[in-house]
Amino acid sequence: MPHLTFARHTPDAARKIIDELTDVYAKVYDVPPYIGDPFFSVATFVERLTAAFDMKGFEVVTAHLDDGTLVGYVHGVTLTTDRPWWASLTDTLPADAKDAAQAGDMFWLRELMVLPQHTNNGIGRALHNEMISGRAEPWTTLTCIIDNEPARSAYPRWGYEVIGRIKHAPESPVYDAMILRPDVVPS
Repeated sequence: MPHLTFARHTPDAARKIIDELTDVYAKVYDVPPYIGDPFFSVATFVERLTAAFDMKGFEVVTAHLDDGTLVGYVHGVTLTTDRPWWASLTDTLPADAKDAAQAGDMFWLRELMVLPQHTNNGIGRALHNEMISGRAEPWTTLTCIIDNEPARSAYPRWGYEVIGRIKHAPESPVYDAMILRPDVVPS
């Protein structure tokens, strides 16, 4: 893995680098099956990202190479139990995960992306670990498109367990919802 410098960004700081974040998104999602799908358009992403700025606990972690190149980032928020996708899992949620979310102890990792030319170098895992190691919430949840390989296979290797399937919107693909328990230490 190349040497990386990580930076944590508050909502105000993230607003200042939104163009850089959007550029990474545009390159990562410029592949089938995302090309031409309105759910994955850059404009739709910007709407979701700017809405997230105002959510409780919003934070971005960026990864830069020594030459300053932004190679990826992760962002997320403190999960609130009124999120429709989370609420749709009420009947299948493990009791301890449900309790953690009710207590505000669940971090929702909303996006993790690495530029295509820098994948398979451990950068995604490093970004993930950097983000969750700096969060106050002991639990982490995320959703991953069911056929988004290799990400879909990576998360269980990192300790995540699938707790159900969801859709974020009627027009979205199907996602696996996953949790990472606090006793699972990322390596």
